[in-house]
Amino acid sequence: MITLKEVTTKKGLKTFVKFPFKLYKDSKYWVPPIISEEVRTLNKNVNPAFNDADARFFLAYKDHEIVGRIACIINWIEVNKQNQKKMRFGWFDVIDDIEVTKKLLEKVNEIGKANNLEFIEGPVGFSNLDKVGVLTHGFDEIGSMITWHNHPYYATHFEKLGYTVAKTYSENKMEFKNILPEYFSKIQDLIKRRYKLKALNFTKNKDIMPYTDEMFEVFSKSHATLSSFVEINDEQKAYFKKKFIGFLNPEYVKFVLDKDDKLIGFGIVTPSYAEALQKMKGKLFPFGIKHLLHAKKHAKTVTFYLIGVLPEYQNKGITAIIFEEFYKTFKEKGIELCVRGPELDDNEAIHKLWKNFKPVTHKRRCTFRKDIL
Repeated sequence: MITLKEVTTKKGLKTFVKFPFKLYKDSKYWVPPIISEEVRTLNKNVNPAFNDADARFFLAYKDHEIVGRIACIINWIEVNKQNQKKMRFGWFDVIDDIEVTKKLLEKVNEIGKANNLEFIEGPVGFSNLDKVGVLTHGFDEIGSMITWHNHPYYATHFEKLGYTVAKTYSENKMEFKNILPEYFSKIQDLIKRRYKLKALNFTKNKDIMPYTDEMFEVFSKSHATLSSFVEINDEQKAYFKKKFIGFLNPEYVKFVLDKDDKLIGFGIVTPSYAEALQKMKGKLFPFGIKHLLHAKKHAKTVTFYLIGVLPEYQNKGITAIIFEEFYKTFKEKGIELCVRGPELDDNEAIHKLWKNFKPVTHKRRCTFRKDIL
């Protein structure tokens, strides 16, 4: 018999967060989160996403063993302002038993129906800055800090339960040796002169902070037309600043400013923390922080995390300036591989951006949806 128990305490949240550690204990490709940080993300008293969203967390039990988990999420900005009557679910993990998946998804349907919502979609988080999608290709590739990894049977379960593909995403990697500066070096100098722009580089994390509000503004405006976009509130911006700035190598943050020192474009790349997180096994202390700091300075693989350009400057070659600055830094640091996070397949602009760098699609993922009954 399968039963669900709702998680309502901090201790329960920790149990919820730790379930995948058992499920993927033998996986060479799963990248564990930092347990304390994941608990904070799901804590209503800490994460400001809960100002505009509701979430309930459930664990599935069979023979007194935990066999699955799910977060049932409603983003009220999406529902009320964007008229997307969507019931979200995320943080989904399950053993290979379709009856457990069915039980978990029935709970999502039940909550959605009680709130007069029209359809279910997941796995997704609270916003565009959270992880997204079920992995459908690339199971033998190591995960990352910004993605979920899962077993191949997840997608099969959804399909058998009548869910259909909603949005598809690709993840690509590029060898640094294939990134040829001829595609951006000459033109970026011309773009700077034509629009009176300049590049801004950093050596200290604290120097990034005065620009972060502008960065989120550029991010929101540049991504607003995407099918998955949901507005991020000011408190969430402050939360993400505090949560992620420390993980950044400041040398991998590139801004473009106009003649009035206004931010009009940016790119953020993170060192690959995947192997460090695997060694840490979810714990920062006593030795986990050492692995993070080593990766921050010495990783030869980097992950492209965010890139954005104000709409009025798009299609004007601004990304050439960003690429030029990254190229110089990566060459100096001896970077060997550049990995891109999940990108919507219908985001044609982002795919055109990388077409000259010989990208190789090494992972695919998607979200699934179903009408609420």
